[in-house]
Amino acid sequence: MARMAGTPGTPRVLRAMNDRAALDLLLEHGTLSRTRIGKLTGLSKPTASQLLARLETAGLVLATGTTAGRPGPNAQLYSVNPAAAHVAALDVNPEQIRAAVADITGRTIGTFLLPTPRRRGGSAVEQVVGALDGAVKAAGIDRSALHRVVIGTPGAFDPSTGRLRYASHLPGWHSTALLDELAAALPMPLEYDNDVNLAAVAEQRIGAARGHDDFVLLWNEEGIGAAIVIGGRLHRGWTGGAGEVGFLPVPGTPLVRNVTKANNGGFQELAGCNAVLRTARELGLELPAGTQPEAAAVLLAGAAARHEEAGEDGLAADDPWRELLARCATGTAVGLASLVAVLDPELIVLSGDVTVAGGEPLRASIQAELAELAVPRPRLVLGTVQTHPVLSGALESALATTRDEVFDTSR
Repeated sequence: MARMAGTPGTPRVLRAMNDRAALDLLLEHGTLSRTRIGKLTGLSKPTASQLLARLETAGLVLATGTTAGRPGPNAQLYSVNPAAAHVAALDVNPEQIRAAVADITGRTIGTFLLPTPRRRGGSAVEQVVGALDGAVKAAGIDRSALHRVVIGTPGAFDPSTGRLRYASHLPGWHSTALLDELAAALPMPLEYDNDVNLAAVAEQRIGAARGHDDFVLLWNEEGIGAAIVIGGRLHRGWTGGAGEVGFLPVPGTPLVRNVTKANNGGFQELAGCNAVLRTARELGLELPAGTQPEAAAVLLAGAAARHEEAGEDGLAADDPWRELLARCATGTAVGLASLVAVLDPELIVLSGDVTVAGGEPLRASIQAELAELAVPRPRLVLGTVQTHPVLSGALESALATTRDEVFDTSR
């Protein structure tokens, strides 16, 4: 809850607390009657009526209809006013920028996809503005209606220099003046976060990590990365580089030096999409068409499907699809063992198209391998936010802050 003005326990603060409780209930349930809000909050009918009148006057709730088909008079229904605030989110990668706009209820009302191939003209600022304006137009609102924008990128912006680090593969995003240029082009609250961190926000708020305050999300797509949540909060590190585990030196791979120039590291070489393709090639499996992450995901999905088709008998010991799953599980578990030894998390969420494609067979194999390599035994689960998780996390992050600001009726 946002910080309340005044002294705790004063009528103004208590009213604001009740207002926020009612608004949160309306967000959860969609619509509620005055009587139902009173029961859920423990407020009397007169107090609930005053609360709803206050929120309606403030433009935060709307009377949206009445109950029907029940004994007694119809009851007025209320819901959060979706126009009370709007937020936007952008998911940036080397190939495209995906943008979305949501209203305060969390409903996505506009999306836009801007391809950004490496030789495309236009600066990073022009691309961001173009993607954002496309989503705003699709939403049918003006850009000025946005209360906050959250941008997710690979790597992280160093707080001391403003320069993007750990993402040399994102062209046009490494100027120390970039954040100032974006702020000038978009004069509204702007926030930036690592894409994997935002995927973890999505899983924590609406996915597999709900109710968990200590977990690690391991991401495997074009690169391997991790998000670390401790005590319910993301741990970003001194330069924003916490979780850049693709650079982690691990057994089984040559030691990679000058990792910033190579933009590669041991864990990436052992378990990334490139390792999946290399292993498949060694096993004589035909490589699918597509980018490295796409091809790796197809291979692991195929291995998982064959594993499930084999049933209780399982795949033969010399089956190359079984060996592909086993090697990928071992490589992933080797890197996770280092994280587990340091962090001892309650839960590990496996996310990203490559690992998720392996499904339950790959998850179970990683769990078994990790049990052999680490003393702590965290539970491993597959991520459940599988449609644009970075964009979903950016929207959730923007909504959380905006709701705290807009719903604070103590001011």
